[in-house]
Amino acid sequence: MDRVALLASIPLFEGLAPDDLQALASETVERRFKAGQIIFNQGDESNAMYVVAEGDVNIYLPGEASRRLSLKDISRGEFFGELGLFDGKPRSASVLATTDVTLLELSRQTLSGYIQRRPRAALHILKMMAARLRETNSLLSQRAAKNVFEELDKQLTWRDRLADKVAELNGSWAFIVGLMLLTGAWTAFNTMSALKSFDPYPYVFYNLVLAILVALQGPLIMMSQNRQALKERATTESDFQVNLKNEVNIETILRELGEFRAETNRRLENLEHAPRTATPERPRSAGESSRAHLSE
Repeated sequence: MDRVALLASIPLFEGLAPDDLQALASETVERRFKAGQIIFNQGDESNAMYVVAEGDVNIYLPGEASRRLSLKDISRGEFFGELGLFDGKPRSASVLATTDVTLLELSRQTLSGYIQRRPRAALHILKMMAARLRETNSLLSQRAAKNVFEELDKQLTWRDRLADKVAELNGSWAFIVGLMLLTGAWTAFNTMSALKSFDPYPYVFYNLVLAILVALQGPLIMMSQNRQALKERATTESDFQVNLKNEVNIETILRELGEFRAETNRRLENLEHAPRTATPERPRSAGESSRAHLSE
């Protein structure tokens, strides 16, 4: 396994000098996990990032078997857990080895010592981290729900619009009726005895025109169909993002409701077990004392 080439393929380290990459690769630790084994759980201490050298892993939000939310599948050449190198906060998701996997572990302590010895590499790493944070902020600032067709239409050139118009015309009755009228007019004009026909029966020139028309229509229709397929893929991706965002929000709401319920039950238990103090007797007024004396 070429660790240097693997690290060089990662955006976080791709701009490092060869000697810096070599030094960093020599300090990584190889970790192996079996299929189905948990690499780390949500809430665990974060002190390292991992690079996938072989196999596949899945990042997910934990829950019951039917409610586990898969976020992303990671394969060879990709990495995860990089924020643990800097903030030290608990893991925000769990990671599961879906196949037998080999990882390169880079701990926070190792990276800290590496940056102290090679300060020129620190600036590049921080630059790449800032770029990833900007990309994340950009994604979070955008709505997941958007009009895919409107977004794609803004990127169309006049050639693309022409192809769409041709495909739309070919699939309409206007094209069929127009072609039939043109054929009838062409035939009538070239069979009239009073005029000299320029394309007599069997209308070779007209057949040539139709052949050219068909030859041009095919590529234009295929261009329009390919663009329609692109719109469908974009729509599917947008639907996936909306569903993923909704599921994450639902998981957050359920977790907060569970915490609220637990806090409410804890407070009710404290109230039930709290010692009850006797209510002090209010001193009687003169009128109340006299009425009490008469009643006796």
